[in-house]
Amino acid sequence: MQFVSRDQWGANAPKSDYTYIDSTQGVKVHYEGTEVPADLMGADHHGRCAGRMRDLQASHQANQAEGYIDIAYSAVVCPHGYVFEGRGAHHLQAANGPGLNRQHYSVCAMVGDSGLTQPTDAQLNGVRDAIEWLRSAGDAGDEIRGHRDGYATDCPGEPLYAWVQAGAPRPGGSAPAPAPAPAPAFPAWPGRYLRNYTEGGDVQTIQRRLSERGWTITVDGKYGPQSERIVREFQADKELEQDGVVGPVTWAAAWTTPIT
Repeated sequence: MQFVSRDQWGANAPKSDYTYIDSTQGVKVHYEGTEVPADLMGADHHGRCAGRMRDLQASHQANQAEGYIDIAYSAVVCPHGYVFEGRGAHHLQAANGPGLNRQHYSVCAMVGDSGLTQPTDAQLNGVRDAIEWLRSAGDAGDEIRGHRDGYATDCPGEPLYAWVQAGAPRPGGSAPAPAPAPAPAFPAWPGRYLRNYTEGGDVQTIQRRLSERGWTITVDGKYGPQSERIVREFQADKELEQDGVVGPVTWAAAWTTPIT
């Protein structure tokens, strides 16, 4: 499973605490239900998927009518097959409809009702990965259904719903054993933005990581002008916002983006 944690995609904190749930009957599959750019599936466009997650979360948190505290889904899968953590395991999701949210987790594929409407093979594999992760880590039951099962909606669209009705098979083969819950791929973002005059072990961690990746930087735990300059150069190299500040996206990129 290619897993992208909330820290990695730069999620905002939920507006309030999640409601804990022990288990569910299974998982319901969703689509975005709006236009998704057709070119998002391009092999060189995966860098846009984290930004789409942030936009999706922002739109949900701004939805006063629904009162969402966070992105509604348990997980979201991009066209390249990456599983983006939404509310995650053992947290009540909010996408299935009134009276239905405790019964199933929700996994949304980044496809829409126009533009990109046909899920890719990588995406279908990713949806299966997400389902098996929620079974392993969140005690989800065996049911795999579409959002429209039990709720009046076109979601998850005809292509995805046909796949669900066929038993949600992996393209080209049967499903393997459930994937275990992913272990963190790198140290969690410390929860504070690192910038000029910041000191401490968190600064030393990012300095050491940039040094390991070939950047000439003093590893002293003090975020001074040199650290800011190197971070700006790193951000430029990875096509990130060049603000010289280490937030969750820059922190994650230091471990996850290819060395160039």
